[in-house]
Amino acid sequence: MTPITISLPEDRVRRLQELASRLGVQPEDLVRLSIDELLGRPDEAFERTADYVLKKNAELYRRLA
Repeated sequence: MTPITISLPEDRVRRLQELASRLGVQPEDLVRLSIDELLGRPDEAFERTADYVLKKNAELYRRLA
């Protein structure tokens, strides 16, 4: 893994530490999981296109089912 260093305001660090403590994880793990979740989301443009195609072809998909 490649380490990344970021600067956060003290109040954000405190809130991150408190949340991580409540969840029973290290702050670094919470940040890593949050980044993984964010990067795992589909692109908004892809989602809009997929929704459009599904709506446009809904009748065809219903017939094929």
